[in-house]
Amino acid sequence: MQKGKPAKKYSQAGRLHSIIRLLEARRCMTLDDLAHECGVDRRTIHRDLNAVEEAGYTLTSEWQEGKKVYSFLTKSRNIPPITFTLNQLLSLYLLRSLGVHLAGTPFQQEIEELFRAINSVLPDRYAAHLERIARVSLPVLHGARDYSAAAEYLEGLQRALLHQYRVRLNYAKQGDGAGEGYEVDPYTLVLHKGGVYLLGYAHNRAAMRLFALERVRGVELTRQRFEIPDEYEPEAHFRSAFGLVSDTAMNVRVRFSAEIAHAVKGRVWMPGQKLRTDGDGRVNVEFEAAGEKELVSWILSYGAHAEVLEPPELRREVKRQVKEMREYYRGKEKGR
Repeated sequence: MQKGKPAKKYSQAGRLHSIIRLLEARRCMTLDDLAHECGVDRRTIHRDLNAVEEAGYTLTSEWQEGKKVYSFLTKSRNIPPITFTLNQLLSLYLLRSLGVHLAGTPFQQEIEELFRAINSVLPDRYAAHLERIARVSLPVLHGARDYSAAAEYLEGLQRALLHQYRVRLNYAKQGDGAGEGYEVDPYTLVLHKGGVYLLGYAHNRAAMRLFALERVRGVELTRQRFEIPDEYEPEAHFRSAFGLVSDTAMNVRVRFSAEIAHAVKGRVWMPGQKLRTDGDGRVNVEFEAAGEKELVSWILSYGAHAEVLEPPELRREVKRQVKEMREYYRGKEKGR
């Protein structure tokens, strides 16, 4: 053993204690900095950082002046105590009710644990308000997603998102079909119409891809970290999409009947939309958007109250589907 070198630097337990102490005191440190302080090589420090994370400390990394530096998300394993006003609790319970869409996922479990922790430290004077606050919002579910087939894998995905680990994803495109392999850098969770999607960079496709979480059939974490590009903006991926599909954008103009005009005018369908009401009380909605299937579904949901004015190809597609529906129902009537 080298004289003058503390013995704790030769045991992993001692190194882990030193790494935690150094990162809490100095915040941002490189692998070389930590290796020098602990008297070991970079590979050993990298293994030690993984062990620190497994112990419950949340590490983050970023590039500073051309060097990758590590720090803790917080200075300890637990976030410091937070106080809430009644108004803030009301808002939290509203958010909690929206979490019902996450039933069957580890995200909902974390939300429930969060509220149990909040309830355990609330002052006695708040107790009388809790039951009323818990009932100020009511989520009404329709067509909820079934995450039962994917639930066991989502905890790994949660860890990958938090620590920026690349994953090997097994994904069933048809929901109940055979899974297909993807190597993915998970960037962002996207919430849309009660469903949760993962937006990430698929290396074996060399492109961004969107994955519905209920179709995940396997998640394998690699120990390879990734960096989210500085220019990445998740909003930009859906900027022209009417929903989630970002194909060719088109100029859309739809006329709605006077009977439902009030409901249509009260919503923002796309940024930059134009609304115009004619002398009969009908409202024209115009905007630019991509995603033909989602646009057709939206238009058909209004039945005879919506008419596509442009583009011609969208009008033809709506007309085609209406014709097929008419023929289908006529066939059913004749078969009775």
